[in-house]
Amino acid sequence: MQPQADPFIVPKCLEEIAVVFEDEHLIVINKPTKLLSLSGKHPLNIDSVHHRICKDFPTATLIHRLDFGTSGLMLLALNKDINKLLCKQFSERTVVKHYEAVLDGQVSQLEGEIDIPITKDVEGFPLQKVCYDTGKIAKSQFEVITFNAANNTTTVRFKPSTGRTHQLRLHALSFGHPIIGCDLYDKEQSFFKADRLMLHASFLQFLHPISGDPMTFESDSGFVFND
Repeated sequence: MQPQADPFIVPKCLEEIAVVFEDEHLIVINKPTKLLSLSGKHPLNIDSVHHRICKDFPTATLIHRLDFGTSGLMLLALNKDINKLLCKQFSERTVVKHYEAVLDGQVSQLEGEIDIPITKDVEGFPLQKVCYDTGKIAKSQFEVITFNAANNTTTVRFKPSTGRTHQLRLHALSFGHPIIGCDLYDKEQSFFKADRLMLHASFLQFLHPISGDPMTFESDSGFVFND
């Protein structure tokens, strides 16, 4: 029996990928929102970071992924040896990643850590769910950047120490402040405050796999709210 094709057809992303840094070993890009990291199973979902980048960098491989709706910094290797070295940094959790997110409502606690385990929701793929019995450890530190009284939202900086699927979406939802524009876990009023998921990979720091020099990149979110 042939596997069923993914029924969801992603809308066309007109925004270009920006290459932030490149050398003979790796590239750092700024991914636009509403672009897959990897091409989907359905032939109409071929457009992705990997598909586009490989036109100019045929040997490029993804070191990590961002959700379809998440924008921001991504790291790619340009050969297998570099891929292995960079993946090792990720697996050892020495890579530092920060995300900027806009949450619904006013977050009263200025900073803190969310420690809530996550597992697959077998009845709702690709959704994940909180589960204290079988879930994997998931931890995210956060700090409030600003509160916008006009639209009742709080901009925060997330610093995840683990990288579970949909971790930041679920952690934000778990303490009562879903990420604005989240189409998977919150389709109430907060979903309509923006035409995109308000989650952006804003900071990336790692060691260059050859020179060992610290590599630090920052990216502005450029978030815009609906009127």
